[in-house]
Order: sequence, then C-alpha cells, then structure tokens
Amino acid sequence: MSENFTPHLLADELLAAGVPQEIHPMLGRHGVGSLVVKMGIVFTHMSVESMVATMPVDGNTQVTGLLHGGAHVVLAETLGSFAAAFHAGPGSKVVGIEINATHHRGVAAGLVTGTATPIHLGRTLATHEVVMTDEQGRRLSTCRITNMILAR
Repeated sequence: MSENFTPHLLADELLAAGVPQEIHPMLGRHGVGSLVVKMGIVFTHMSVESMVATMPVDGNTQVTGLLHGGAHVVLAETLGSFAAAFHAGPGSKVVGIEINATHHRGVAAGLVTGTATPIHLGRTLATHEVVMTDEQGRRLSTCRITNMILAR
C-alpha cells in the first residue's frame, strides 16, 4: 500500500468505480486496484449471482484501433475475481488460477459491458463465465475464470 494512502482517497476510488458504500468495508485497504482504475472499469451490479461492469474502448485499444484482447481479459478477471470474493465472504482471499478467452468480434468505440455468472461455487474453487458485449448487446468475447478460495 502506498505511504500516501488515506481512507478518503480510497473511498473516492471505490465510489468512482461504482462500488456501493455498504461494500467498502469488504474491500478493506485494497480498493479496486490500480489496473481497474487505469482501464476505466466501473461496476454497475455486484452480487454473488451476477457481477457486472463497464469499460470504455477509448484508451484500451491495440495498434489497429480495436479494443485490445488483453483488455477483455482484464475486465473478465476483475469481474470473476470480485464475484469469487463475494461468494467466499468477508475476510477470505481469492486468487485466479486459470483464465481463458474466446474473442468473437472486434469493437472500435463505445462502452463494453462484462457480466460474470457462476458456473461452480465451491468451498475452495469458484468458476465464472464472463461475457463481454457491446452497446448493441452483441457478444464480443467469452471468458472462463477459476479462482482458488484461500483460508481466512
């Protein structure tokens, strides 16, 4: 954690990322992470059953002007990891152990929405499917992420 950390700055980061105030204590001193901030990811729904966030294409493109494939994976890993943490509960830690992605179509502008839904919610593993869509609802990519739930 940065030595410049203050609870006020963390609260601002969480609110900017769309995290409801009642969830702030669950994130402790970690916030949403600097990559989430850099990518412009904003949560729009947070629950065990469904984790949804948006990410702008602008600023996250590859050299040809399309959304970078790695940006899809960053969004998927963010959603899957937060969803696994919700399942695991307060005080638990989760770590990603596997992720894969299939890219179905490119996108050059607008906002991408990612939706994580559980495939398996166990005691030690949580697996989610994460689907990214464009503003017209067209599927851009499908990812699957498995997180290991570590003991409290």
